[in-house]
Amino acid sequence: MSSPTMTVEETAVLNQQLAEATPQEVLRWAVDRFGDKLTMATAFGAEGCCLIHMLAEIDPSVRIFNLETGYQFAETLQLRERIKERYGIEVEFIRPETTVAEYEAEHGGPLYRLRPDQCCHDRKLQPLRRAVVGYEAWISAIRRDQTSHRAAAGVVQWDAKFNLVKVNPLLTWTRTDVWNFILKHDIPYNPLHDQGYPSIGCWPCTAAVGAGEDERAGRWAGSVKKECGLHVIEVQDGGGI
Repeated sequence: MSSPTMTVEETAVLNQQLAEATPQEVLRWAVDRFGDKLTMATAFGAEGCCLIHMLAEIDPSVRIFNLETGYQFAETLQLRERIKERYGIEVEFIRPETTVAEYEAEHGGPLYRLRPDQCCHDRKLQPLRRAVVGYEAWISAIRRDQTSHRAAAGVVQWDAKFNLVKVNPLLTWTRTDVWNFILKHDIPYNPLHDQGYPSIGCWPCTAAVGAGEDERAGRWAGSVKKECGLHVIEVQDGGGI
């Protein structure tokens, strides 16, 4: 594993400097700092759609990709086409090495109920590792108020899990901030959001939530699992946060 491209000290300074920055300012910093070594992963959530809109104005050449597990909602896949039509940005699909049929045949059926962590590892984490090879930084759309893991994130951090810098422009935004921005700019979004799905992942592991429930209550509903693992922070000795 290569050495971190950003030290703990530099990360701390940057988080101080960008603490009051707007998401657009954070994105411009990232584009200036990393150039064509910057990429973005999106699940086409409301937050990701906001960032795509911003990048379309700041630098539409930034490579954006989606982890196409084979289990995504049809509405999610259709949103990719609507984004392409609106912004001229074709989000790249990154797929696992096996199709859903091959994967389920290999394991004697679907794993998302029996071993969801392994399913996420095989069909999300491993493809992401391949997708970021050769890049120095990736943009994510997490918000600090979503989960305990995300609450510990910085606007800029060293991501030991994937061995590159992670940039979180929307970290301090709230759900209200996200939707105000979407409505103000008429940004395309997943229609499932209007049907009780505030957070959308793979269809077998995503359910609608009731009034007053946490926005991620529908992810792996009925279990303690609330993360696929992409945004769980790992600390690497000698690296950043």
